[in-house]
Amino acid sequence: MPIRVLLADDQALLRATFRMLIDSSDDMEVIAEASDGAEAVELARTHRPDLVLMDIRMPGTDGLAATAAICADPDLSGTRVLILTTFEIDEYVAQALRVGASGFLGKDVAADALLEGIRTVSDGEALLSPAATRVVVTRFLATPEPTHDKVMPERLAALTAREREVTALAAEGKSNTDIAQDLFLSPLTVRTHIQRAMTKLDARDRAQLVVFAYQSGLVEPGPTAAQ
Repeated sequence: MPIRVLLADDQALLRATFRMLIDSSDDMEVIAEASDGAEAVELARTHRPDLVLMDIRMPGTDGLAATAAICADPDLSGTRVLILTTFEIDEYVAQALRVGASGFLGKDVAADALLEGIRTVSDGEALLSPAATRVVVTRFLATPEPTHDKVMPERLAALTAREREVTALAAEGKSNTDIAQDLFLSPLTVRTHIQRAMTKLDARDRAQLVVFAYQSGLVEPGPTAAQ
């Protein structure tokens, strides 16, 4: 079955470009297009896509609100959201990750990288580069909103020592292969630990596991590198 993609962007020309690119790939197809966040939520509920390619900044209901609505809908638990943004270092991107987005790409992304990103997120993985994890996630979680409930560190007790170790390395933006090399494990074993940690913590995907790692105090936000 091809990956079913919903495009959400207020620029018709950009949507047309992405549609041509996605539809040219044998393993994915565009099933609908939305020009704002409200329409994206409506179409997601109608078509139940595997993935929503979501522009973060749109008039009316923006991509952040749409992402929150889609990720909070239990009927859309199988739908992933991949954020499109002009600026990689963006507080809105970090907020989108917090409410359930699985990762993000710059709008100037190369064609091959876009298609591979769609495959990665559709497969349940997070699209978070090490640089993005350090700059976006840690910057946001270093200064959380006053109204945001902190995740209690006691929830970490549900994880084994190895699961906490693997989760912490994932929060640094390391891939399964990188973690496997660091811990002298197989990538399959690392993937198993990641999946178990997500299940225990009720994390939607790897991106949510990363956010949890910072919110719980498992990993402390550090200084970000200059960009």
